[in-house]
Amino acid sequence: MMMDHAAELPRPLRAIPGGRPLSGRIRVPGDKSISHRALMFGALAEGRTRISGLLEGEDVLRTAAAMRALGAEVVRGDPGEWQVHGQGRGHLREPADVIDMGNSGTAARLICGILASHPIFAVLTGDASLRGRPMKRVTDPLSACGARFTGRAGGRLPLAIEGAASPKPLNYRLPVASAQVKSAVLLAGLNADGETRVEEPEATRDHTENMLRHFGADVSVESLEENGGNGRLIRLRGRPALTGADVVVPGDPSSAAFPLVAALLVPGSEVTIAGVGLNPLRTGLFATLLEMGADLRVSGERTEGGEPVGDLTVRHEALQAVEVSRARAPSMIDEFPVLAVAAAFARGTSRFRGLSELRVKESDRLAATAALLAVNGIGVEIEGDDLIVHGTGGAAPPGGGTVLTHMDHRIAMSALVLGLGTRAPVTVDDSGFVDTSFPGFADLMRGLGANLTPA
Repeated sequence: MMMDHAAELPRPLRAIPGGRPLSGRIRVPGDKSISHRALMFGALAEGRTRISGLLEGEDVLRTAAAMRALGAEVVRGDPGEWQVHGQGRGHLREPADVIDMGNSGTAARLICGILASHPIFAVLTGDASLRGRPMKRVTDPLSACGARFTGRAGGRLPLAIEGAASPKPLNYRLPVASAQVKSAVLLAGLNADGETRVEEPEATRDHTENMLRHFGADVSVESLEENGGNGRLIRLRGRPALTGADVVVPGDPSSAAFPLVAALLVPGSEVTIAGVGLNPLRTGLFATLLEMGADLRVSGERTEGGEPVGDLTVRHEALQAVEVSRARAPSMIDEFPVLAVAAAFARGTSRFRGLSELRVKESDRLAATAALLAVNGIGVEIEGDDLIVHGTGGAAPPGGGTVLTHMDHRIAMSALVLGLGTRAPVTVDDSGFVDTSFPGFADLMRGLGANLTPA
């Protein structure tokens, strides 16, 4: 049974530097974004969907439970192997109880899109962290299809949703780049007559568009090169016949970031991460690390389930400071905390621009990232929405701090990666919620040689 982590006792964890180099060949858990969508589209499709490599972290298990509550048959077989038997788009069942999304903001926002265009009533809630996150960014545009949303101030959870009986197609221009908002609008458009259009100012991860096509929807994408940017217009023809399909979930590049950066920072390390998703709208971190001088190589490139995949090999290497433009931020928005850790070891001062989206993640991730560096003796500043990190010039940062994670799994894992290369150990106040995105993280890192111990 899944529990609200806020009701559990904290599980402090400490990273102790000075151990042996990290070494080995590993696989990281399946891509979280694709795992959520595979379950959702399987529930909306008619017939059987078989999913291989599904991430079995708590966030995705919440999505599986939500799809069951909405009438789909969702069955787990061997580890990572799942089947979903959907009743077809437009045939969701009204849930008998409140749907608890745990810590998953992605799932909550995407499910808002699904529910908005189905004539049923549902209530979404989540853990303490999710109940504090804003939802109006999706509920405002979704209201235009005819749905009604009632929540706490700012549209926060718990959120009551009355889906539209005759949903209207949406025509929405995103004020800021957000794959979650884009996906919610497209999902609402599935059950509306006519064409739904979404304009995004910068290209964001396109797993929703890819998977919609995979299940039989008519989706087109046009470039919008306004003011030198890389925006896009996505068109979806409403009421498609979605058919169950097989989905192979690649390794999550956001999860691969942690052992990858750890190997860069610990002298003598060499690690290979097999089967990582290489969607070009998700690989901003890899491109940035290469610009910093990382010894990072890709081999075995292939396509699985409509997504590019490859094996990454990384070796310890001295890094140089880097400046990351606002335009690259959407392709690596979840990786900035661990990139900031890498920048702490670099020669020079790094600047990461346009990180306003980090303020509305599981925590205020921009402030939390700055705090995790500062408490460990690393020079860091926030200017507007920019993060500035003063590298140590290749020397080990001081460390020795206790990081307040604010129930944010990426802050916890980033801090533990930092502690593998500092002079003194780094402690996180709680690691229990890391399993929301990376089940088995501590054991995998220990298998590579990391010294992670209960604090």
